[in-house]
Amino acid sequence: MPEIINLRRAAKAIARAEKGKAADANRILHGTPKAQRKSAKAQQAKAVKDHAGNRLDKQEHRRKPEQP
Repeated sequence: MPEIINLRRAAKAIARAEKGKAADANRILHGTPKAQRKSAKAQQAKAVKDHAGNRLDKQEHRRKPEQP
């Protein structure tokens, strides 16, 4: 015979787990010092800039048509 569960308690447990996940995300977002957030943002921007700088343009590698 299956185990009997109280749906109200199960719903509350699920709600608590979801709130816990949201709280963890907020701790990460709001728990870091301003200098550390600024540094991380600058590092991310530099990485994007460096990646874009190393990209090869499609125009550079196409053969130019020879003119008669």
